[in-house]
Amino acid sequence: MTGQDKKVKKDNVIVRYFRETRAELRKVRWPTMEQGWSLTKIVLMVTVLMAIFLGGLDFVFGVLLRGVIAQDLLFIVLSVVVMLALLGAAILIGRGEEV
Repeated sequence: MTGQDKKVKKDNVIVRYFRETRAELRKVRWPTMEQGWSLTKIVLMVTVLMAIFLGGLDFVFGVLLRGVIAQDLLFIVLSVVVMLALLGAAILIGRGEEV
């Protein structure tokens, strides 16, 4: 057999993927158990706070919408004020990104 007769065997793509994945996972610096628990507590706390915040917003907007549907003038005025405040905040946030 000459060198030209030998076929070059290619790696199986799936086997190569798992081999490279395993090599990358060995490079990872895994957190200790204590770090894991404190990061978990932070995630849970932020999740609960965001749920309360979004629930509060949902409640406020629901009350405003019920007032608008009932055609109560006070709720219509409050809704317009809230919409203008949100529009102003969006414009200010948009300008802050340009700087």
